[in-house]
Amino acid sequence: MSDTNLSALSSLGTVQQVAANNVANVNTDGFKASSVVLQSGPEDQGVRVGAIHQSSTPGAMVNGVETSNTDVGREMVGMMRTGHAFSANVAAIRVSEEMTGHLLNMIA
Repeated sequence: MSDTNLSALSSLGTVQQVAANNVANVNTDGFKASSVVLQSGPEDQGVRVGAIHQSSTPGAMVNGVETSNTDVGREMVGMMRTGHAFSANVAAIRVSEEMTGHLLNMIA
């Protein structure tokens, strides 16, 4: 199994959790959406969460109350993109395991 792919899966899981929290709080007055910054892992191998930033952009004012600043469209597109990246890393792990299995069968 590739540590690079495993680190990506872990980081992408965090991205999905933050996006899900943003969507879950779309109707919470004054809620500020967060975003995840990913960066290269140690020795430029893999990926890790560099930071989680909370937006300072104000939400819309409705009847004198600030609403959430979450953009549901952007969050949903981001969640789909993250889901595809997660699937690609799972496929890479699966192929690596299959190749190892074939190699072991050849040796045995």
